[in-house]
Amino acid sequence: MKLTDDLAALKGVGPAMVGLLGRLGLRTVHDLITYYPRRYDDYSLLSQINQLKPGTVSIAAKIKQVRGRYVRRGMHVTEAIASDQSGSVRLVWFNQPYRSTAIKPDTDYFVSGMFELSHQRLAIMNPNMELASDFPVNTARIVPIYRETKGLKSNQIRRLVRTAAPVISGLPETLPRWVIEKEKLMPRGEAILAMHFPADAKNLSAAQRRLGFEEVFELSLASLLSKRELSAAEAMPIPFNQNLAKEFVSHLPFKLTDDQRKVVWRIYQDMGQTSPMNRLVEGDVGSGKTVVAAMAALMAMEQNHQVALMAPTELLARQHAETLFRLLEPLGYADQVGLLVGSLKPKQKEIAKQRIADGDVRLIVGTHALIQTSVAMPGLRLVVVDEQHRFGVEQRKTLQAKAGHALHVLSLSATPIPRSLALTLYGEMDISILATKPAGRKPIRTKICSPNSRKTLYATIVKELVAGRQMFIVTPQIVENEITGKSAAETTFKDIKRDFSDYTVGLLHGKLPATEKVAVMEQFVRGELRILVATTVIEVGVDVPNATVMLIENADSFGLAQIHQLRGRVGRSDHQGFCYLMMSDSKAPNRRLRALESSSDGFALAELDLKIRGPGAIYGQLQHGALDLRVAKLTDTKLIVAARESAESFLNRGENLLHYPGLQSRINSLQAVTNLN
Repeated sequence: MKLTDDLAALKGVGPAMVGLLGRLGLRTVHDLITYYPRRYDDYSLLSQINQLKPGTVSIAAKIKQVRGRYVRRGMHVTEAIASDQSGSVRLVWFNQPYRSTAIKPDTDYFVSGMFELSHQRLAIMNPNMELASDFPVNTARIVPIYRETKGLKSNQIRRLVRTAAPVISGLPETLPRWVIEKEKLMPRGEAILAMHFPADAKNLSAAQRRLGFEEVFELSLASLLSKRELSAAEAMPIPFNQNLAKEFVSHLPFKLTDDQRKVVWRIYQDMGQTSPMNRLVEGDVGSGKTVVAAMAALMAMEQNHQVALMAPTELLARQHAETLFRLLEPLGYADQVGLLVGSLKPKQKEIAKQRIADGDVRLIVGTHALIQTSVAMPGLRLVVVDEQHRFGVEQRKTLQAKAGHALHVLSLSATPIPRSLALTLYGEMDISILATKPAGRKPIRTKICSPNSRKTLYATIVKELVAGRQMFIVTPQIVENEITGKSAAETTFKDIKRDFSDYTVGLLHGKLPATEKVAVMEQFVRGELRILVATTVIEVGVDVPNATVMLIENADSFGLAQIHQLRGRVGRSDHQGFCYLMMSDSKAPNRRLRALESSSDGFALAELDLKIRGPGAIYGQLQHGALDLRVAKLTDTKLIVAARESAESFLNRGENLLHYPGLQSRINSLQAVTNLN
């Protein structure tokens, strides 16, 4: 058996099973053995029957008096008596008629399940059973629970992994011997086997540490190699013009924050070097990232260089173009700002492309349209990528290839990323943080609401609408789903038009044509629409100063970071902003929602999301693809520091990746995702 073998080669895997495994993304033996459990049930402690207490239990016993029968409406019940030296206990299975013939009388079994009341009598309900003479897979041990699919349960996956166990024990090592010895890490094959069949809790913890360390080590090494390659490239320096910077700041209608001044100065220092800048600016909602980007762009424009600003959506690109036009107008640079997006008419596109090619447009704002081969940017020196995690790496590379040389890259993110996550995911970048918000910006008043209070809430909201303000209503999906019952934009749109019949209501979601999305958003910006029902398409960057109310439907189905982004769409003027979190039911709100009521610190909320829900809560929004942290806990700062230090030592020792083929393969695939240059 080889790692590359199809799962059809395993005993007991037929065409139907291949299809079910494929639903989980499992096609090869390697896929199967690295399909780690999502949690574990501990059945490792064997109890005497006379000492059983309600809850999860495991016993070693002989089975007697097995019988099956049909009861009401065709339900089948199998009952048996399990006995050991201390006593007997009843076992009950529902709709498993094969049990009565499969159980061998007077044979020793391991039995694991939930000991609970059934018809006023205690019994072990729907237990797993295995012969005591076999290696237990589902009983009498810490049992892995996998992500399942309809028709394929964890016990079936466990059996398949057990079949593949011989190939696991023979897995080659990927980490250098000196790293394993220094960090006292379990061998790789032993760790993967322990993930599926841990001997005990200590064995499982050691396996998780080994594989988690490996994940962070690989990511860190990939990013450090990318950083080393970048520093060896050569970009054209963009000199700092102090008088121009002062003139720009003098025309601003507000005072720069200390954080903005510090970050801009670091950017100017970066751009003045021949080593390409590769800086990520993280800024909480409303921290002023666009002004920072404008100040960076201005230095390049003044030298007759071109700057490309890429945004993830056309809505955001248009918003950026308008904001940059206003910021640069007092200095006479506004006519050098151009917009290139997909919804422009063919004639408009051709004119825009020609002006860009001629160098008349020095600040080009757009979406993916900027990377088309027909777009020539001969003077490109600086790339600003907003919400950079939303772009594919190849697209960023294509944009930089237009210049024929290395470019300075400034990435912006409004998603607060905990430091441990940022170091792991974006280790090849220099990171700056805009933590403080402009003076005068009022904190958004956030309140959790029960569906029962909707009528009272609407009465409160109307006061804002009467005062001339506007409102966003965000739903988790476009169309109603009968299974989840979550609010949908289209249904909510109809309800809101009825409940707020005195006000104009618009609908915005990702499946609308680009021209229609732009038209709806422009109507809302102009105040022609007072209420906008939308999906999370408005999560990032949309700026409507007159909007003061954000109502989020089914708020308990959103992540903390996402809700924080959404509520940042209101309160962007001197008017008080309000965010109402409508629960999907009348149950007590969870810890995440309660935190939103009491905190407006995006970084603190992101840390909390990381602790409660794991990296997927934040990381899932940041980067899809090969950056897959399945074992490492990013709250384990000791592990992250140790893995990163080992990666640095790997390079400092002059290690050659060619000596570690398994590690090299993984690093190559990670660099394809992480390398921004």
